Amino acid sequence: MAKSKQQQEAHGIGQIEQQLNNQMEAAAEIQGQSKLDQEIKKATHSPIDQLNEPSE
Repeated sequence: MAKSKQQQEAHGIGQIEQQLNNQMEAAAEIQGQSKLDQEIKKATHSPIDQLNEPSE
């Protein structure tokens, strides 16, 4: 069954977001992460994402 154009675009956007997140995480591992980046990452996580993270 063919997907609608909007569904295909949404899926593509999700893949792009995931790829950018992966690149950001890899750069942070290599270069270290600034305090501002850490705060932004915390602020942008959904409550479900926070449940999946180990507590500090």
